[in-house]
Amino acid sequence: MGTMSEFERIGLVVLLLFAALVWAPHPARGLDYAIGADLSFLKQAEDRGTQFKDNDEVKSGLQIFRDHGYNWIRLRLFHTPTRLPNDLEYTIALAKEAKKLGFKFLLNYHYSDTWADPGKQYIPKAWEGMSHDELVDAVFEYTRDTIIAFKDAGVMPQMVQPGNEIINGMLWPDGKLPGNWDNLAELLKAGIDGVDAGRGSTDRPLIMIHIDQGGNKKRTKTFFDKWNSYGIAYDIIGQSYYPWWHGTLLDLRENLIFMANEYQKDIIMVEVAYNCEPAEYRKRPAPFPETPEGQRQFLDEVHRLVLSTPHNRGKGVFWWEPATGRGGRRTMFDRDGNAMPVITVFDKFTRR
Repeated sequence: MGTMSEFERIGLVVLLLFAALVWAPHPARGLDYAIGADLSFLKQAEDRGTQFKDNDEVKSGLQIFRDHGYNWIRLRLFHTPTRLPNDLEYTIALAKEAKKLGFKFLLNYHYSDTWADPGKQYIPKAWEGMSHDELVDAVFEYTRDTIIAFKDAGVMPQMVQPGNEIINGMLWPDGKLPGNWDNLAELLKAGIDGVDAGRGSTDRPLIMIHIDQGGNKKRTKTFFDKWNSYGIAYDIIGQSYYPWWHGTLLDLRENLIFMANEYQKDIIMVEVAYNCEPAEYRKRPAPFPETPEGQRQFLDEVHRLVLSTPHNRGKGVFWWEPATGRGGRRTMFDRDGNAMPVITVFDKFTRR
């Protein structure tokens, strides 16, 4: 064969470049790494007079977290709470304060008047006695109307999770697992459709499906294999990880690898925490001391594992309830209101 002409060589290069563009794998939609905290009680604490401090300097709680690299706030929403503050008006007010400081906002629907978690998923009193079809309509309309309210207030969430720790379903008994998967799928789809109906022409929030099995690959697989069989679009796998309930750090690592490879979804550890004083490990060896320094070591290690998730699928860590103003074992503030070492974990990643 003769040698290529200059024209033929140029044509071949163009053809190869075109083929590369057509056949190259398309990257997933990008999501900046989320350094977050569930601060749902923070406004109540400050309204009651709690003063949060950083190195003995009084600052707003939100400002302290922003100063240490936090860029996301997670806020729960109860339907009609009677004892807890997290209704629509309260949540919008706190979201507005967070927005002023540049936080992004993850909205956590509990679809209950009180705590919803793996051990309880109480139907809101306003929805008691409804049929399944009526519940589906109620979830859709409530989600749509509350999203409209956030949008109109100028605090449209960038991410939404319909339901909280739903490994056993939600809105019991109608959506309770394992017996009512079809019902649960319809309820979740109604929530997701409500987000779309309420957002109007604004950008679609990322949709998170949240369970509580950070270190349990088997239960994670059972849930998401079934959930994914319904073909309902979502963006993020959310996991809770408290080591005394959810396995060792090696279990967490194994599950992060599994989820990233199996489901090709971004993953956020949306609830993590560790105790600053003895609580869960009084009678057995602990992975870290239950001390302020042990808290810091725990979060640093979880963060490292999330960062090392295959295919860059590890997209963030949220601490659960670090600023209640009531002390507690999982807080990030000591009894004098001063921030403890755990709040500094992300400094080296976010400061120039």
